[in-house]
Amino acid sequence: MIAVASDHAGITLKNEIITLLEQLGKPYLDTGATGMESTDYPVWGYRAARLVVSGECERAIVICGTGVGMSLAANKVKGIRCVVCSDCYTAKLSRMHNNTNMLALGARVVGVDLAKMIVQIWLDTPFEGGRHQKRLDMISSIEAGNEP
Repeated sequence: MIAVASDHAGITLKNEIITLLEQLGKPYLDTGATGMESTDYPVWGYRAARLVVSGECERAIVICGTGVGMSLAANKVKGIRCVVCSDCYTAKLSRMHNNTNMLALGARVVGVDLAKMIVQIWLDTPFEGGRHQKRLDMISSIEAGNEP
């Protein structure tokens, strides 16, 4: 299951991403804002992140104006590796090398077609493991308060 969330700035793109997930046959949980009235992105980023770390959702896609705010909020949750992404190369490598479990998109940065390409690549790309796992273990150690 994929959690999908947005603030008010990301509503339109969120709906487009939900349509894509439906076309791909990917189950999702819409946990974001439902209207255009101003909302606070940290609420939505945090809620989606909690669904991922609890195991209720495998991954999450979060959307705000730039993607930055959502990623900052999500990355405060232990166990989250959220990438802000506006290109396909970063989407692919963030999965292959960093095993990202959340994707943040900027509705005011990327167009709908590019966002859909990014999402599909991010969903389809597996983690390579190997030498990259050592680095993720280092990040987890830092998260626990240790020096690398």
